[in-house]
Amino acid sequence: MAEALQFAAKCIQRYNEGEMPLVQIRDVPEHVYRRLRERAAWERRSVSQQALAILAQGLEADLDPKARRRRLLRAPGKLTPARANRLPDPVKLIREDRRR
Repeated sequence: MAEALQFAAKCIQRYNEGEMPLVQIRDVPEHVYRRLRERAAWERRSVSQQALAILAQGLEADLDPKARRRRLLRAPGKLTPARANRLPDPVKLIREDRRR
């Protein structure tokens, strides 16, 4: 896996308008590609999908855009707004409106 990350450093990225970035990895040694292909078959993924999964795992990045949301929803105590204790009392606001 570390070898794959080293080769990922040699990758070329190209951003197309409105499309996801394209990554091309060159000069991959045969033994690295063979292990990647074997692991892809084991995980029932394409070689490209497996390479992306390994790269994301090595970079500790989520592949699923909804993963962060799920993590936050599992820990409801962390969802409280930072300013919650500084918000004005709604009862005072209503009383002020009635006095006008």
